[in-house]
Amino acid sequence: MTPFNPKLSATVSPPVMEARRWIEGKVFGADRPLINVSQAAPVEPPPAEMRRAMADVVLHQAEAHLYGPVLGLPDLRSELALNISRHYGGSIQPENIAITSGCNQAFCAAIATLAGPGNEVILPTPWYFNHKMWLEMSGIKAVPLATGGDLVPDPDAAAALISARTRAIVLVTPNNPTGVEYAPEVISAFRDLARKSGIALIIDETYRDFHSQPGAPHELFVDPDWHDTVIHLYSFSKSYRLTGHRVGALVTAPARMAEVEKFLDTVTICPAQIGQHAAHWGLRHLDNWLGLEREKILARASAMRDGFTPLAKQGWHLLGCGAYFAYLQHPYDIPSDDLARALVDQCAILALPGTMFAPKGDLDGARQLRVAFANIDETGITEVQKRLTAFCP
Repeated sequence: MTPFNPKLSATVSPPVMEARRWIEGKVFGADRPLINVSQAAPVEPPPAEMRRAMADVVLHQAEAHLYGPVLGLPDLRSELALNISRHYGGSIQPENIAITSGCNQAFCAAIATLAGPGNEVILPTPWYFNHKMWLEMSGIKAVPLATGGDLVPDPDAAAALISARTRAIVLVTPNNPTGVEYAPEVISAFRDLARKSGIALIIDETYRDFHSQPGAPHELFVDPDWHDTVIHLYSFSKSYRLTGHRVGALVTAPARMAEVEKFLDTVTICPAQIGQHAAHWGLRHLDNWLGLEREKILARASAMRDGFTPLAKQGWHLLGCGAYFAYLQHPYDIPSDDLARALVDQCAILALPGTMFAPKGDLDGARQLRVAFANIDETGITEVQKRLTAFCP
């Protein structure tokens, strides 16, 4: 057998794929079908009007089937620059934007411009596992920043972790996996810390469009010098149900964009054009539709909070709830990875354990569980809560 890359071999298996293996060969009755709350992705296709626009591109724009610009279609970069400028304030230009094959690739590209083997990146815990995986397989140390009971990272605690090897701090807000939204002053404090320390602040706002508060969630882009420190990541996958088309974005200084272009040209050459045309169409036509989608998600978050009392009486705690996620602390004397498997067999619920979002051996992760409720309606949320209440380890 030829050798394997040791960094890749040491990286954990994809958690969502691992969880799917827990249900292989199992049969769930019609009276209690499986409720899958393991993955935070839309399960419905894009709206019909968008699909018609995509079909028109497929049929009538021959160039959409060829290689496109490495950094994305100019029209989409311009439209997204206008969208970000309106949403956050400040002035974002098309040259600040690269379109990527999903937001995961935007993160990978950002890290590739910042760090290499032996460097360090600070990740608040619970962390988004794909961020940790990319750092690990790249030979970059993920430095965990523990969060308190409110699951909000502390800039002072982060400052104590910065070393000569640190290249960036990563924030995800609204957070995956916890659903927690970071206050503007917390985000600004991390920006100030990063700037003072000469490192980057990477802020992943994949779930921006499902924030509970209207308006700008922070003031980073109001600062005319934002690009000396901030790298912003965005995803069209959740907003427009374009998960299969892989359309994300990275926002940064034009000087860094030259390095981003090297990475993207090597990995994908260019982002797929059909999804880019769809994202451009969505930015121009789907504001009202997206507003209604946001209201649905907020209603599901409210249902999760409102119906939690029976679980709370049994010792469960709702640690975070927002965007697509509820993050729970369970009351049992078993680690959450064992609990998650037991929930499949006893409750027909597929959820991800906190151990998938934390360093190995982390005691908090062993007590926690992520429920991605965005793909089940209020009736489904009530059923999940009912089954959890009836669970007996």
